[in-house]
Amino acid sequence: MTATGAVRTAHTAHTAHTVVDSPYGPLTLVATDGVLSGLYMHEQRHRPPEESFGVQDPGPFTETVRQLAAYFDGELTEFDVPFTLHGTPFQRQVWEQLLRIPYGETRSYGELAERLGKPGASRAVGLANGKNPISIIVPCHRVIGSTGSLTGYGGGLSRKQRLLTFEGAPAAGGGAVADGLW
Repeated sequence: MTATGAVRTAHTAHTAHTVVDSPYGPLTLVATDGVLSGLYMHEQRHRPPEESFGVQDPGPFTETVRQLAAYFDGELTEFDVPFTLHGTPFQRQVWEQLLRIPYGETRSYGELAERLGKPGASRAVGLANGKNPISIIVPCHRVIGSTGSLTGYGGGLSRKQRLLTFEGAPAAGGGAVADGLW
């Protein structure tokens, strides 16, 4: 699954949010200047404070909500919604790599570090992965440990396992669960 949004920086002018139900619990969608800039799970690690989400307004999220529903219904494997990602240059490089992991597949933190030309940076990749502000659409749940273990997920390891199983990823259930990198 890939998404067409570009990994870029943008100024913050107007933020809005809405909360939608999902099979994985409530999802908070955040938009900056009308463009998706956050998708956070309930009780997600590294979730920004609620007051930073702006006004409650479902208006900017119609297409995102439609595509998320299609994804959860098993009808969509590639998102096509505009979004913007705010982070450090390294984080944005990692998130760009996440967008290249196809639906139903996984990559290890080490593989992503190799693809970035930084083979010793698997831990840094894990930390950047954990700060991904647009979960599910930017598929950080598809990153696993080198042994196939589920090593950390900002939305919780049980959600990561469920998302991988839902997508039919080969490592879903094949590795041990270890609360680690983030």
